[in-house]
Amino acid sequence: LNRDDNSYDYLHGFILDGGESATAEIRYYSYGYHPQADLCAEAVAHHSDGIAFTLVRDGFRLPIISRLWGRYNVANCLAAAAVTLLGLGLEAEAVRQGIASLTEVPGRMERINLGQDFLAIVDFAHTPNALRVALQTAQEIVRPHRGRVIAIFGSAGLRDRVKRRMMAEVATELADISIFTAEDPRTESLEGILAEMAAGAEARGGVEGKTFWRIPDRGEAIRFGVNLARAGDIVLALGKGHEQSMCFGEVEYPWDDRVAMRAALAECLGIAGPPMPHLPTRDQG
Repeated sequence: LNRDDNSYDYLHGFILDGGESATAEIRYYSYGYHPQADLCAEAVAHHSDGIAFTLVRDGFRLPIISRLWGRYNVANCLAAAAVTLLGLGLEAEAVRQGIASLTEVPGRMERINLGQDFLAIVDFAHTPNALRVALQTAQEIVRPHRGRVIAIFGSAGLRDRVKRRMMAEVATELADISIFTAEDPRTESLEGILAEMAAGAEARGGVEGKTFWRIPDRGEAIRFGVNLARAGDIVLALGKGHEQSMCFGEVEYPWDDRVAMRAALAECLGIAGPPMPHLPTRDQG
């Protein structure tokens, strides 16, 4: 159980209640940053190439290094360690090596590196909470080096309208620069969606043309974010992740944020790269 999660007390109580009437013993373990967790993390450090922390259990300490990023992946590593180390009884060294061998999940804080002097990331964050976690992770990586967080994202049509303002508010709070763009507008007006996002940003003190921009074509938005980036910054294309298409009207157009990011980086660096994927918004100026 995640000791840091708001549902911990409820789930913990549920297990205890079930255990009283169960015929077999129910084993459970907790993990997290909380000092009372069975497994907890100390000395957490975020780097451009991953995370490092010390796993602590009743005086036992195990240094952990992972190529994954973010506080949530510290929790994921602890969860894996709780299952393997405590639940299955594997050797600590096997657990340490297993975590160290993990590679990035496609479209989940995936790094795109063509040799640029700033970080470029593609992530699936498409809800206010997921966006908050992604941007907090970005802050932890670049703030020690005084880098900026540049966030590129949209909000889907025919879906929860409330989150449009909420996501713009989150980005205004946590990103230095926000670029609002297309993200599966479907049969809704893209201009209307972007207007709702702009209103959310302005409600939190955002200034259009200074702290946020509206760029309907997602390829152009990613290109704009890349060209704004300076050494030490982090540019994040958020909301599509691993997905391979984007919906305009009722038509799915081929689209991959990772290809788009590589295309924009290659253009910026003046090197060979893939062409920028085409969306109908490119034809609209």
